[in-house]
Amino acid sequence: MAWVILGPMAVQIAADLGLSPAEKGLMVATPVLAGAAFRVVNGVLVDRIGARRTGLISQVIVIAGLLAAWWLGVHSFLDTLLVGLVLGIAGAAFAVALPLASSWYPPEHQGTALGIAGAGNSGTVFAALFAPGLAAAFGWSNVFGLVAIPLCAALLIFMLFAKDSPNRPRPKRLPEYLAVLRSRDAWLFMFFYAVTFGGFVGLASSLTIYFNDQYGLAPVIAGYFTAACVFVGSMVRPIGGMVADRIGGVRSLTAMYAVAAVALVVVGLGLPQSWMALCIFAFAMLAFGMGNGAVFQLVPQRFRSEIGVMTGLVGMTGGLGGFWLASSLGLSKQLSGGYTAGFLVFAALAVAALLSLTSVKHRWRATWGDAAAGAARI
Repeated sequence: MAWVILGPMAVQIAADLGLSPAEKGLMVATPVLAGAAFRVVNGVLVDRIGARRTGLISQVIVIAGLLAAWWLGVHSFLDTLLVGLVLGIAGAAFAVALPLASSWYPPEHQGTALGIAGAGNSGTVFAALFAPGLAAAFGWSNVFGLVAIPLCAALLIFMLFAKDSPNRPRPKRLPEYLAVLRSRDAWLFMFFYAVTFGGFVGLASSLTIYFNDQYGLAPVIAGYFTAACVFVGSMVRPIGGMVADRIGGVRSLTAMYAVAAVALVVVGLGLPQSWMALCIFAFAMLAFGMGNGAVFQLVPQRFRSEIGVMTGLVGMTGGLGGFWLASSLGLSKQLSGGYTAGFLVFAALAVAALLSLTSVKHRWRATWGDAAAGAARI
């Protein structure tokens, strides 16, 4: 919720600060990019000091940053980027939650367990649903202080109940962290997640701006439209993990990339009514959300002993994908007057991911699938 809080308020912030379309795109994309970088940091810290300690440190930093933004105020475009950097640490929470959950469950339940943990994406629904209205009622700068209230509650719950698994992998030396980058599979997973999670968080950060610019919807109504789309994408992540457990992550991802690519092409070519765009975006978010669950059904099977660093690396590229989509939509609007180019380029990335997955699925099933998965399906 905290990670994407700038997106639903972007229309109001941009109006007060006089931001251009490109600056709006960069503002909402900065937390996504920062989250990508901090996921790597958190992934390493999880391996070194454990998920619980890493999570506690991260939450305290985010709460302190939001309270500072509320108390001191945000007065310029540069200030919004600084807030975005702090919010990136909130986005890196997945690099804590996913290894924490993964270490407690066997391979055949990884998709379901990590899908449920990854349903923290649902926080973006609350951001889209409530942030525009709260900003209109109390001023958008005060929303930063209001967000700190549920964050403090989450910190207390995490402090009381989170526990590191006794079976978590031993801490690694730096060369061992870098060793996974020699694996082609690691790069493929990073690319696959850049498309699925990048598509999800990029749209979650940008749709309020899109519905406001493209169809003239008021910020609060645009937030409701965004919340509906994000709700679909976040709630189906556990379902995507469960489906991947049943039919295999490869089959699930294949279908999801195809649906996402078609949906983005349709939206990119333009739709006359906002409700039509809402329906197509819902399909795209459904595909991206289920795809997120499917990717993390596969990652722990291939890299179980490196799950901490792989979660960080894969999560990093997911953030990079989201940064690309959010910033490219703003740039496309500024340069061409429309969003078509941004959507079509990301649709092409989904097609490239589909082709890459098709090229490796037989090798995966014949090698590490049989050797490492056991009862799990590839």
